Amino acid sequence: MIKQSKCKTCRRLGEKLFLRGDRCSSAKCTMVKRPYAPGQKSKRRRSGLSEYGRELREKQKIKKWYNLTEKEFKGYVSILLNKRVDDVNSAFVSQIETRLDNIIFRLGFAKSRAEARQMVTHGHFLVNGKRTDIPSQKLKIEDKITVREGSKEKGIFKDIQERIKKSALPAWLSIDNKTLEAEVKKYPKIEDVQLPGELSAVFEHYSR
Repeated sequence: MIKQSKCKTCRRLGEKLFLRGDRCSSAKCTMVKRPYAPGQKSKRRRSGLSEYGRELREKQKIKKWYNLTEKEFKGYVSILLNKRVDDVNSAFVSQIETRLDNIIFRLGFAKSRAEARQMVTHGHFLVNGKRTDIPSQKLKIEDKITVREGSKEKGIFKDIQERIKKSALPAWLSIDNKTLEAEVKKYPKIEDVQLPGELSAVFEHYSR
């Protein structure tokens, strides 16, 4: 049921959000087979959304993409709305992309952000030598992430080096494939990521 709901989320929002890891990149992806909203008899997408409906849809795309709850997502946006930030889009990206669970996903340790969150909560990683189980932990430049020694032999890390080699590592992160030690090199900006939704619509939605 959970897997089915993830596929329906992508179909409902009209965007492939890669919520099921490797399956989303294969021919088995439901968005490839049925690229239209659940319950529709035809393959033509619904149209005529109101401005509020459009903003809500864009918000849902980005929120689901990052595997965040409404409370978490709204919190990040509210902080920026209450501040005077020159580049609000980059500030938003920097906040969310530097979450530990997102970094674990970006490094290739996990197949999806949901899996990354679970791996962090199980205490498989160290940040600057200290074990952590907080997915939302914010990392800073020069922070180092390593796999806990006692976790390296677990099945979830099987063939991890091969997976890391195949993943597209962002320019703001680095990793040693042998030691599996990673580091935050800089803070990401809006041009460093490809969001599935329109960020300006998100701020408009929460400004109402």
